[in-house]
Amino acid sequence: EALAHFCFCLMEGILIFSPEGSLFCSCSHRVKVQLHWTVQTLVLVAATLGLVFIASSKNRSELPHFTSWHSVLGLLTLLATGGQALCGLCLHFSERLGIWPVAQLQPCHTVSGLIVYLLATFTVVLGLCSDWFQAQIKGFAWYFCLSLPFCPALVIVNQITRTRLPKRRQHV
Repeated sequence: EALAHFCFCLMEGILIFSPEGSLFCSCSHRVKVQLHWTVQTLVLVAATLGLVFIASSKNRSELPHFTSWHSVLGLLTLLATGGQALCGLCLHFSERLGIWPVAQLQPCHTVSGLIVYLLATFTVVLGLCSDWFQAQIKGFAWYFCLSLPFCPALVIVNQITRTRLPKRRQHV
């Protein structure tokens, strides 16, 4: 359940800035930034709760930790999410901290956010490929479930590349 909250909040936190796909289109940029902070904080809470739950479950059943690609990529995704949060803090407080100008830090934060989202997507996909999940869901339903994480990922990639990244000038 924490994974579902993580993915949903991560997606919504990114889409807050979408000019056409967000419930908050008419809000000011400042309000969108505050909403982004709130939702991304929920992402970190969900990720931390998920990690604590999984670690305690593994400890209770005396199973080894980080033995699958899903678990290793999940840990990498959690670490990248924490790094992305630090990057966001630097962006938010860049003037006070006396670091990079916002114009240079913003694309870095945007691209690293996209990378975190794609890491989360592939972590979910690896979870769907686990023996446990394949024992629960079989046949066409499994392929359908496997395709589901890619739908919002395509929306996120499209939204970020179309609206948030600087446009390249075409030389004629």
